[in-house]
Amino acid sequence: MDHARRQIIIGGALLASGVAATKVHAASGTVADEFAARLSTHDIEGFAALFADDYVNHQRSAAAPPPGNVTPKQGTIAFFKARLIGLPDLKVAIETQVTGDDKIAASFVYTGTHQGPYFSVAPTGKTLRFTSCDIFRVEGGRIAEHWGMGDIAGVLAQLKG
Repeated sequence: MDHARRQIIIGGALLASGVAATKVHAASGTVADEFAARLSTHDIEGFAALFADDYVNHQRSAAAPPPGNVTPKQGTIAFFKARLIGLPDLKVAIETQVTGDDKIAASFVYTGTHQGPYFSVAPTGKTLRFTSCDIFRVEGGRIAEHWGMGDIAGVLAQLKG
């Protein structure tokens, strides 16, 4: 999907949810910028600090169910720790983001080399590229809620293809 079309879709999603889009292009210093930067530098402690202790994750995936007996915050941190193990050179960029009131929507692009176990697949040495579209509700400067869609099927196809 090209950049302009993705930007229109994200903006439309925010407008449909009743949030007035006030900023269209990435602005330095948003929670989404920090999300990408912390993962790109593999700062898992800084990444974890982006999330409120009572964080709610509305995203559900049959391919990557949250681990049992942990909080949503702990489950999200564990998911991204596993991603960093599987892709130790992981870089995350933002294609576009839209902000309004207390929500930020962003289209993230992840790239990295499969050098560790990932989704139970042994290292292949393949370079992976995949995306996610995420909406964060921010409260007190931290991510309080998350809705998103990641391309896990695309990741698995690249790993096994």
